[in-house]
Amino acid sequence: MYDANVLYPGSLRDLLIRVAQAGLVQAKWTDRILDETFRNLKLNRPDLDPVKLDRTRELMNKAIRDVLVTDYEPLIEIVDLPDSDDRHVLAAAIKAHAQLIVTDNTKDFPEPALASWNVEAKSADDFVVDLIDLNRQTVYAQVQRMADARQRPPETVDDVLCSLEHVGLLSSVAALRR
Repeated sequence: MYDANVLYPGSLRDLLIRVAQAGLVQAKWTDRILDETFRNLKLNRPDLDPVKLDRTRELMNKAIRDVLVTDYEPLIEIVDLPDSDDRHVLAAAIKAHAQLIVTDNTKDFPEPALASWNVEAKSADDFVVDLIDLNRQTVYAQVQRMADARQRPPETVDDVLCSLEHVGLLSSVAALRR
């Protein structure tokens, strides 16, 4: 289950979608998670075209088969987290039978609250490091595809790695550069 904060940065969102398309993970999110992601992008990044952001959201839902989790709302009231605004993420993870919540707010998903649901929370950096350990070539290939897809301006793999490093994937980028 991808939380809104890991779908917010464009380069990280791109990588997370691509590793799912490559079959390394079965990505999941909800409309509510996307609402939060794109509401914050529109608020914090007025330089981005809202129409293009809406199109990005639409393409995200089409990019990965069975990505959208629905009918999780009844579970929201029975889960307990320090921040009640995050309960919908755990509820959706439970509904989807997800083993992992990828979030950069791991403190909001403490292990004792998740353990009874057999769910774990990991930062995006730790998650990508695990994927690199699982299949370095596939993860690197997705970074290469990101560079190849960016034509204006053209980007190199190093440009993409710098972008991922900038959004907090420090260990992941170090592992990919080795």
